[in-house]
Amino acid sequence: MGGRNRTDRLAAWARDHQLWVELFVLLNLGGLVLDIYLAHSQNQFRRASEYVPLYFSLAAAVALAIVLPLRRQWPAVWRDVGHLVGWLAVATGLAGVVLHLDSRFFDERTIRSLTYAAPFAAPLAFTGLGLLLILNRLVAADTTEWAHWVILLALGGFIGNFVFSLTDHAQNGFFNPIEWVPVVSSAFAIGFLIVPFAAEVGIAYLRLCGAILVVQALVGVIGFGLHAQADFRQPAGSLFERVLTGAPPMAPLLFPNLVVLGGIGLWALSRQRAGRARL
Repeated sequence: MGGRNRTDRLAAWARDHQLWVELFVLLNLGGLVLDIYLAHSQNQFRRASEYVPLYFSLAAAVALAIVLPLRRQWPAVWRDVGHLVGWLAVATGLAGVVLHLDSRFFDERTIRSLTYAAPFAAPLAFTGLGLLLILNRLVAADTTEWAHWVILLALGGFIGNFVFSLTDHAQNGFFNPIEWVPVVSSAFAIGFLIVPFAAEVGIAYLRLCGAILVVQALVGVIGFGLHAQADFRQPAGSLFERVLTGAPPMAPLLFPNLVVLGGIGLWALSRQRAGRARL
């Protein structure tokens, strides 16, 4: 009897795609607290506005953690708080893009200033997370439309990864040829994930996309190791100073993070395809 209940709970978990996305957003907002703290510590939070995304990430994560258990009992509370956090996240991300670009690019208006400015697309992480929260409240999670939206947002993330990898590694002129790997792998992920929006795909193709995502996760984990190794090799300063001035160790972890999101979308879409095949 206990084994059957456990099986039923696992089956319910596998079908609860909405909960997966909620947990994904919650964990990412919590992770952004550390990421933003490290990034803005490089200039010691020179502008007071640089504290806004830090405090917002923390407050948003706490708010979502409080309302998530209320999703079934008080769906209106879960829905309204999620909308509030979601739209504020979208606004925070868009405002952050403008402020990051204003750090240098608007003064010089050159490709070089864009490459060496504060990472202009980084705040769009907030926008993506906000859109996920809004999606979870406007579209039923058991539909093909929901799965397509999740895959689309993961695709947008990989486009961002492509831009990040290209601009970050351009700072040293791709001194080490291995720095091209995340650029190429991001391009592969973009190419495969865009196909479901252009043509009807089957289970076999979705499995192939899953395999491509596994490769992206490996690229991210290896990149994290290489970035951390480069920071440890710096000759002077504390470990914290090395992390601030060296290769950003958390940047490659965007790859496995997006793999999780893309995997949720692919899994949901594959269940839709399998259900259609049984009809």
